[in-house]
Amino acid sequence: MGNAGATSGYGILLVVRPWSRGTDGSSSPGERMGPGSAEHRLAALVIAVLLVVGGCTGLVNAALDGVARDGVTGWTYTATMAALVLAAVPLVVRRRVGRWSTFGLVLLGHLVYVVVAQCIDDPVRYATPMVLLFSCSAAAWFLDRWMLGVVMALTPVACLAALAGSYPGALGLAVRVGVDGGMLVLVSVTVYLLRRRVQRLLAATEALSQSDPLTGLANRRHLVDQAPRAWRTARREGLRVAAMVLDLDHFKQVNDAHGHAAGDAVLRGVATALSDCVRPSDLLARLGGEELVVLGLVADNAEAARLAERLRSAVAGSSGAHGHPVTASIGVALTNPVDGEDVTEALWRLVDRADAAMYEAKQAGRDRVATSRVPRPRSAPTGEVVDPPTRPGAARTDVG
Repeated sequence: MGNAGATSGYGILLVVRPWSRGTDGSSSPGERMGPGSAEHRLAALVIAVLLVVGGCTGLVNAALDGVARDGVTGWTYTATMAALVLAAVPLVVRRRVGRWSTFGLVLLGHLVYVVVAQCIDDPVRYATPMVLLFSCSAAAWFLDRWMLGVVMALTPVACLAALAGSYPGALGLAVRVGVDGGMLVLVSVTVYLLRRRVQRLLAATEALSQSDPLTGLANRRHLVDQAPRAWRTARREGLRVAAMVLDLDHFKQVNDAHGHAAGDAVLRGVATALSDCVRPSDLLARLGGEELVVLGLVADNAEAARLAERLRSAVAGSSGAHGHPVTASIGVALTNPVDGEDVTEALWRLVDRADAAMYEAKQAGRDRVATSRVPRPRSAPTGEVVDPPTRPGAARTDVG
C-alpha cells in the first residue's frame, strides 16, 4: 500500500506539457499555445488533480497501521503527502504550468521517491529507482539544459538516499546505485538528444514553410502571417501601410539568352541587394517568378515614393553580383487600416493596387516608380465614392 502512494506521486510528471524553453532559449517541441490558452488550463487542471489524488492516497496510507514507520519518519511521510496536495493550489489558481513549475514538479518527484522509500520496510521491492524514470524523462524533454543537469546530478543522490538502508555492504549499495542511477542518466541523455533532433527538424520545417528556397526571402505565407502585426502597428501609431510591388524588367530575356541558372543568380543578387536596402521594420517577400513585394509603414505618399526609389536604385546597382544588368518597375499603394476589417483581404487588395501601379510603370518605360491612386477612407461619409475592392490574385498578362 505504501507503493500506491509513491506511484500516484510520480504519475503527475507524465502529463506536463512541453511549454518550457529549449536549451537555446527557444520553445521546445509542441510549444505553440499562450499562457492563457485552453491547453494550458487543461494541463494545469490535470496535474492538480493528479497531485491531489497522489497526496490523498499517501495520506490514507499514512493513517493505516503498518504502512509508514513510526516517529519522525512517519511524520515526514505525512508532511510530504500533504505538500503534494498543497502543490495543486497554485496550479488551480493560476491555471497554467510553465518552465519553473515543471522543474519544481520534477524535483518534487525525486523528493517523494526518497521519502516513500525511507518510510516503507522494503524499498528494493516496492520503491525501485526505476520509478524515477518518469521524472527523468520529463526533465529531459521539457527543461532547460542546466535544469536537466541539476536533475541528472540529483538522480544518483536520490537513489543512494532511498536505498542506503537496504544493503548491509557498501559494495552492493554502490553497484545498485551505479546501475540504476547510470541507467536513469542514460535515458535522460537519450531523450534529450531526441528532443534536440525533433527541435531541429521542426525549425527546419518551419523555415521551409515561411521562406522562399531560392532567394531566402519571406514567401506569400509569411507575408500573410505578418500582415496583422503591420495593421495593428499602423492603427496604433497613426501610420499607413505601404505595399511596393517590384517586377524585374525583361527578365524572360535573361532566361532565354543565358539559361535559368543565370536567371536564378539574378534573382538571388536582387534579393541580396534589396535585403540590404529595406528598413529593419519592412518585410521583403517573393510573390513568385520575378515579382517581389515590400510591405512597410509610412507617414505619407512622399515617404513611400522615396523608399520605392531607393529599392529601384538597389536593383539597378545589383548587376555586378551576377554579371547581368537588370532593372525593376515598381508600383506603390497605400492604405489606412481600420478596425474590424479582414486583414488578409485588405492585404491582397493593397497588393493588387500596387501591382496595377507597377504595370503603369512598365507602360511608361520601365525602370521607374508609379504610385497608385490613394483610396478614400473606408468610413467615408454617405455619398462619397470608395474604391471597390479588387480580386486577390487577379489574372494579368506578363509584359516583362
